[in-house]
Amino acid sequence: MSRKPSELRKKAKQIWLRSGRKKKPKQIADQLGISAELVRKWKSIDQWEATPIRGRGAPEGNQNALGNKGGRGGPEGNDHAVKHGLFRKFLPDDPETLEIFDQSEHLNRMDMLWLAIRTKWTNIVRAQKIMFVQDKDDETKTLKKNKQQLELVKRTNAEGVEEEVPVPVYIEEEYDIQYAWDKQGRALTAQASAMRELRALIRQYEDMLRQADPSEVNEKRQAEMDLLKSRVKAMQEEAW
Repeated sequence: MSRKPSELRKKAKQIWLRSGRKKKPKQIADQLGISAELVRKWKSIDQWEATPIRGRGAPEGNQNALGNKGGRGGPEGNDHAVKHGLFRKFLPDDPETLEIFDQSEHLNRMDMLWLAIRTKWTNIVRAQKIMFVQDKDDETKTLKKNKQQLELVKRTNAEGVEEEVPVPVYIEEEYDIQYAWDKQGRALTAQASAMRELRALIRQYEDMLRQADPSEVNEKRQAEMDLLKSRVKAMQEEAW
């Protein structure tokens, strides 16, 4: 059985609803004395955006409803509760894909860019092992094409009866051979391209750090960026 939501979790959602669905996770987190990441997680898992809009009136001070006679809401099938409902409908009907899409709604631009940087860096480091060339004699031979045809051959079966049996006869085999110099060259080209993309992402992230609200930039985030930059520099100075 799944555990019931904690009182703090329920309260976080109530605060969001009472604000007219406008309060940010960070504002709710500051009010409750918890982390913004935890509030974002609750908002995604509990699908706050899908909560039906009840007719209890607008938030205090809101005059948007003045002169509005009300009604039954949007037409049948209108997915107005989802912020990006139109786009979401055209995504693959796959739970994992939809979960990733819904999670991204609660990430700010800085968080999304940082995830992109970490993903790019992970792929670059992982490629070191996959694309490693042992020495000048390291080559890879892969079967590219295999043409064959069947020929009938007379054979005697276990009962002593002669019969024709189809036997495959190989006519042509074509191999794709990658020599050490070729693999090394492709690896260096791929690495150089990946590093350029990573440096561009890092520059963009640093610009966002300088322009961001000081409350959004903590020491840990800055330290992580400095550490990553030092690792990138070290990798560039080392031989492949």
